[in-house]
Amino acid sequence: MIYRKFRCLYLLLIVFTLFGCQSRQPFQARLTIGVISFGENEQLEEKYGELKRYLEAELNSIVELEPTYNERQAVAQINRKAWDLVFASSGLAAIATKQSTYIPILPLEGGLNNRSIFVVAQNSPLKSLSELKGKGVALGQPGSATGYYFPLLNLYGLTLGKTRLAATPQQALEWIGQGEVAAAAMSLEQYNRYRTTVSGTRFRVLYQDNHSVPSGSILVSSSLPQIEQEALYNVLSNAPPMIPASVGYIANAEVPNYEELIKVIEKVTPITDNLQKQPVLLYEKGAEVPTKSSDNPAKQDDN
Repeated sequence: MIYRKFRCLYLLLIVFTLFGCQSRQPFQARLTIGVISFGENEQLEEKYGELKRYLEAELNSIVELEPTYNERQAVAQINRKAWDLVFASSGLAAIATKQSTYIPILPLEGGLNNRSIFVVAQNSPLKSLSELKGKGVALGQPGSATGYYFPLLNLYGLTLGKTRLAATPQQALEWIGQGEVAAAAMSLEQYNRYRTTVSGTRFRVLYQDNHSVPSGSILVSSSLPQIEQEALYNVLSNAPPMIPASVGYIANAEVPNYEELIKVIEKVTPITDNLQKQPVLLYEKGAEVPTKSSDNPAKQDDN
């Protein structure tokens, strides 16, 4: 009788042990998360701290946050597959999925704040994009949909005096204040975040793009085994609500379609070699230069 009781307890212990092993998400010893910092590393560590602790507990893995300064550096990291998980803006997500190096698994928060805009000084006489002909314009880094690809599409057919690639949106705004450029391209969200960081200069929105920019995505490296990709998706999808809210992703939602954005990237890529030349011809040699039928000047100013 006693033997049977011990035998039953032993069997139950085996069952619970096996169940516990199966319920634990299988994963590698170390997980790297890539994000763009624009130099704000300390804020990112605080923002992603809860997510890191949650993933470490669920995956039994060491989680490291690896911020990179801007989109150009992020593209290089993506090309090297240096990150296991990436919180990617739409431009980075489109590039990564086109190259099939990363797989989007969950969407980031977005909305109208993802719209691409051109910014000028409050007292600038410019009223339309066509008036940027012969002027200096600051763009974002390659990899940015709102700071680089859509702005080039909007400027397609113009001849600019010069272009400068700003490392961060704040630097682009500083160049306007210093008179280095007449206008700068960025997202509406970036403008609202950084416009008060440049002292002595007030800004206004010259132009807001009509294209709907897809939201970014959480990307998982295709180098990870399928079982680890699924583990990441499951853990992130079932995270407590404060986790998605703190880092800005939407659990249990479909990822955006990047096909149209990829077409935009492919259209403007042939003219990117002209950006370092002066004057800057934003059209291909031998191509018919499109006539801009209308501009879409922004109606709101920064008061």
